[in-house]
Formats: sequence, C-alpha cells, structure tokens
Amino acid sequence: MTTADALDALLTGDGTETVDDAFSTAALAALDTDEEFPSRAVRALDEAGLPAHYVLSDGAELPETVRLLRAVARRDLTVAIAHGKTFLGTAPVWVAGTAEQITDLAERVRGADAVCWGLTERGHGADLLAGELAAVAEDSGGWRLDGEKWLINNATRAALACVLARTDPAGGARGFSLFLVDRQRLPEGSWRNLPKIRTHGIRGADISGFALDGARVPADALIGGEGDGIPIVLKTLQLTRIAVGALSLGAADHALRLARDFAAGRELYGRRLADIPHIRRVLGRAATSALLAEAVSLLATRSAHTLPGELSVVAPIAKAYVPTVTQETLTTLGELLGVRGFLTSPPGGGFAKLERDHRICAIFDGSTVVNRAALLNQLPRLARQLRRRRADTDGVRAAADLTAPLPPFAPDRLSLLSVTGCGAVQSLPDTVERVRRTGPPELAALTGPLLDELDLLEKESATFVPVAGGLPSTAFDLAERYERAYAAAACLLLWQENPDLRTGPLGAGALWPRACLTALLGADDNAVSDAMAGVLLDWNAPEFTLLGGAA
Repeated sequence: MTTADALDALLTGDGTETVDDAFSTAALAALDTDEEFPSRAVRALDEAGLPAHYVLSDGAELPETVRLLRAVARRDLTVAIAHGKTFLGTAPVWVAGTAEQITDLAERVRGADAVCWGLTERGHGADLLAGELAAVAEDSGGWRLDGEKWLINNATRAALACVLARTDPAGGARGFSLFLVDRQRLPEGSWRNLPKIRTHGIRGADISGFALDGARVPADALIGGEGDGIPIVLKTLQLTRIAVGALSLGAADHALRLARDFAAGRELYGRRLADIPHIRRVLGRAATSALLAEAVSLLATRSAHTLPGELSVVAPIAKAYVPTVTQETLTTLGELLGVRGFLTSPPGGGFAKLERDHRICAIFDGSTVVNRAALLNQLPRLARQLRRRRADTDGVRAAADLTAPLPPFAPDRLSLLSVTGCGAVQSLPDTVERVRRTGPPELAALTGPLLDELDLLEKESATFVPVAGGLPSTAFDLAERYERAYAAAACLLLWQENPDLRTGPLGAGALWPRACLTALLGADDNAVSDAMAGVLLDWNAPEFTLLGGAA
C-alpha cells in the first residue's frame, strides 16, 4: 500500500509544470478543455498502489482511504473521481460478498481493474425502485441480464460492474438484487457501451453508461441473496457517502491555497489584500469552514470502524454537511478572487475548473436533500435517544481519538436503522462538561449557547413525525440543526481526545475549536477570524488540516 507522503511526492513531482507531467496543472487543464479522460494520471495512481486502499476487507481503513483520496482531489477532482469510483463499485462486495467473492475481487482491484457501480437509469434518477434492468434466473443456475444503466462513472472503462437489477417483476424493496458482472466472462455482444455524456464539471471523467442484452452471468455473480439488492445498497451507501467527503476536503485545500496566495501577493491601493480587515475575515471564516468539514469527516470515517451500527445516521449527516459547507466556502472564495475566479487560464490558477468540478460532489450518492430526508426519517428515534442521553461512550471516544487503533471493518454490524441513535450528539452534554472542567475558559464560554441550541433541537424534534409521501420544507431546518450539533460534537470530542490538536498555531488559545463553535452558533468574532486568517497565511503545507503541517 502507498502512504500519504509517497502519494504527495507523486502528485507534486519535481515541481515543473510541463505537459509531460501527468499531474501538472497544464496537463490537467488541457485534458479538461478537450474533455479527455486522465488516463496517465489514473495509471500512475494504480502503479502507486492506491487501489489496495479500496479493499476494506483486507485491513484497509476508511480514514486512510479518505486521506489518500483527499490528496488526489487536492490536485485534481476529475482524477480523484475517475479513480475513486472503484471504491464505490467494490464496496457492496465488502459489505455482503462471500469469502470467495471478496478474495477474487480484492485480487482484481489490487491488479488495477476498475469497477463501476451500475445503480441509476435513464428517466429514473435516484428512484432505484423504478429500475427496469432485469435479471431472470435460468435453468443453468445463472442469470440473464437485460437493460440499461445510465450516468455511470467509469461505465466504459470498468472491467467489472456491480449492477442493481430487478429480479421480481413486481419490484418493491425486496424485488432487486445485486450482481458483480465481469465483462470478460460475458457472451460476445451482450455488453454495449453508451456514449459519454458531456458534463458541466469533471469534463474528462467517463460519465456514460452501458446496455446489457442477453448478458448471462454465473450463479456466483449474485451478491448476497436474491432480493437483497436494496438493503445492500443502503448499507453500502453508508460507507460511500462518508468517503465522498474526501473530494470536498481536497477541493477546500486547493481553494484555500489559491485564495491565500492571491491575498498575500496582491496589492490594492498600495496595501496588501491580506492586510485588509474584511479580506482577513473572509479568509479566516473560509479556513474555519474547512476545518469544520474536516472535523465531521474525521469523526465519521473513524465511526465506520468503531460505531458501524450508527452509520445510517452518521453517513447522511457527513454527506449533507461536508460538500454543502465546502461549496459555500468555494462561493465565498470565488468572490474574493474576483474575475480571476472565472478565468480558465493563468492567472486564474484553476479555480474555475475546481468550482465547476466540485458541484457534482453534493449530488454523488444521494443529493443533500436525499440525505437530509434519510436523517429526518430517523429523527423520532434520534429525539428519544437524545432525551435519554444514552451513548456508546467507548465507541464515541475511540472514534475521536486519532491515535487509537481501529478495529477491522465489520460489515455484519451495519444496520439500516440505528438502534442506538447518534452517540456523538447524545453525549454532547457530557463532552461539554469535560470541556468546562479542563478549559480553556474561552472555549468553555461558548458551550452554554451550544447546549441551549441542543435543548431547543431536542424539544422541537420530539414533536416531529415523518409524513408519508414527502416531508415539509420546514422539516429540513431540523436536519441542518442536527448536522450542526454533530459538527459541534466532533470539534469538542477531537479537542478533548487529542492533545496534539491542542498545540501549534491552530491549538494555541483553543483557536480552531473556538472559531468552529463561533461559526456553528452563527456568531461573529472578528478577532478569532483574524487570528485564523493569520494561521492560514503562514501555512506552508499542501493541505490545511487539523493534523498539522503549518510552519
């Protein structure tokens, strides 16, 4: 397996910017202009061993997978999306495959075979229960698949496809099954590639589809049992929705670097932009938002190992929160960059492409609305658990302690509904009490308004009842507030459990958690924003992170 440092070295190269470098800005910009797939960059990642980190069944840990994908996304989102799709395509097998299926697929993935996930269809979008691609059992014990999958990432280039198919003509929640389709084993002519779709962002990605006509697959292509397709997909999404956060974190790293360099190097009326109070506050708040997204992602990725039974709640929170906050940050920084943010050639620095590419992240694996609806459907149970203040404290603290060894991924512990609610939010009062005991006072002072918000959320959630056939728009405010409660819990838990996060320029005076809680409470603290901007302007590492790297 590759390491984050080795991957950074690969992505950075020798510092030159020539078209001969697969990861140079010039080469990637040219591919975007020509809408060409980044084949050389993807091949380089294969050779570096990145695919091995997609094999969760063999010791790979989701936090490290996310960290590596973040490094790629920081360089180019199109490349990260093109390569990372294999993780999405293989995840159903790690969740529900047999030992033999897992072993065989792991070998193929380590050998750099790309895998796509065939879920959506033309005209049906996210409505998976409307899928028409059908699988019919044959007397031989195998299956015949017929139909189309459309808007599929890597559909043309994938060697294998994890395909959701209707196995009961009546459909329904138990009317679909998953199949791992190996194109090399199909009868000739039974797989047909559909044309690449032109997209606003990630222009070079292989967003296309495929049509199956008499595609016969063996019995061992079935993942899980017949009729298990939808439950497996829902459990798999708990992993992939968290993993998508890597794309947003990488995008934020890239955007902050561009904005920092612009503000530090640009003068207006004889004054450096970075010294203008308003500009510093914009930079400071953007940096704070990036750290909030990272805190949520850190706790969520580790929870996949320590609290897998709660992922049905944690995953939609992370998927709704991280891309949304990042997109808002990109919008703000685009305004700071002014016309440069719209340029597709120097001195634009690639921001226009970055902003275009990131827009898809909020849609991948369920839009923000879809994920908030998934959270709201569990809100009555979450409200009861919040009222009881019960939580798996050991699991929560293990998720927050970045030095604690993670247990192996346990797919059998995934659940469609969280029986225990969300431990991080439910233990927030206890976490606040620990912060008040240990300080510092500046941070403890913010916890009173935070608990007031939590009490109000508890009261209003207690009377909420999901409505069959749709949710009122006012309900989504509750989902957003629950996300903010989770973000606050993530910040305070990480602060409490990791002494290293209490040091350095971000930890001094509890700067980063103070800034994050201030933002979550919707308050203004110009001194905190100014201090955060100062840290960002002095930062010399490729990623702006809680995990270190500043000068």
